[in-house]
Amino acid sequence: MKQQTAGIHHITAFVRNPQQTVDFYAGVLGLRLIKQTINFDAPEVYHLYLGNEMGSPGTIITFFPWKNSRKGRVGGGQVGITTYVVPKGTLGFWKERLAKFQIPVTQTSRFAEQYLQFEDKDGLQLEIVEREEGPLSQWSFGGVPADKAIKGFGGAILYSTAPDKTAHLLQHVMGLERVGQEGAYARYRSFGDLGNIIDVNVTPMAHGSGGAGTVHHIAWRAKDDAEHTLWRSHVAENGFQPTPIIDRQYFHAIYFREEGGILFEIATDPPGFARDEEAEHLGENLMLPDWFEPQRQEITANLEPFEVRVLEEDL
Repeated sequence: MKQQTAGIHHITAFVRNPQQTVDFYAGVLGLRLIKQTINFDAPEVYHLYLGNEMGSPGTIITFFPWKNSRKGRVGGGQVGITTYVVPKGTLGFWKERLAKFQIPVTQTSRFAEQYLQFEDKDGLQLEIVEREEGPLSQWSFGGVPADKAIKGFGGAILYSTAPDKTAHLLQHVMGLERVGQEGAYARYRSFGDLGNIIDVNVTPMAHGSGGAGTVHHIAWRAKDDAEHTLWRSHVAENGFQPTPIIDRQYFHAIYFREEGGILFEIATDPPGFARDEEAEHLGENLMLPDWFEPQRQEITANLEPFEVRVLEEDL
């Protein structure tokens, strides 16, 4: 039986400052902070999740803010550009909004679609495209009404050191369909309606280096734990070395590195982010797994306070 992922579950990146990051992704882009917790492997660092109103798979960007992080270099072996999708007819709104916040924008086209490309404060490369598919967000914040809000991921551009091998993986392991090639990119599509379109450079790229302003990993969707177990076997049978299944509280995860250098994760859709907070209060408090709860006071003392706030330009 062929394994097929619906598309991106989440994307995780390195940044330096939690307040600056929340100001950009919530204050400017209008996303909801749906969970504040810690990096379970480095509890002195936040793990912040932002997405749509419930943090649905295909909408979630997550961050490790570490003030001492070196500046990364975007390149091969990384997600090069993270693509957000907005409702049809709203690209003009977003162009004006980014200008209001004095964020430089480049307008470009790819596969007959128009994109607004820009960077966050750490240099993470982003773009916005408008499409019909995908449910509208129900979240509004600051100057972003729900009918113009980011729906979630449109997809991503993968920068590969071995694009032929990355392409083979996307098609024959992850189950995406090859759409075609235009200029520097080949396009692949999954069956989901968010996070479903992946472009890959067709010429090998020099290795990037991790650090602030780069993506740590891209996670793909598994619909439940049963399918997740099948994914682990499937990945291993295709010659990769997946980790054991790891409990990340809000999903279960496996990780492996593909031959183009990009760290892949496969994450389950359930249980989701309302397992330890009520839906209307997502992201309001620091949530710790049970095994870290006895250290709450020590952990909190090492974390830099921040708040979700409406920015001055929207007041």
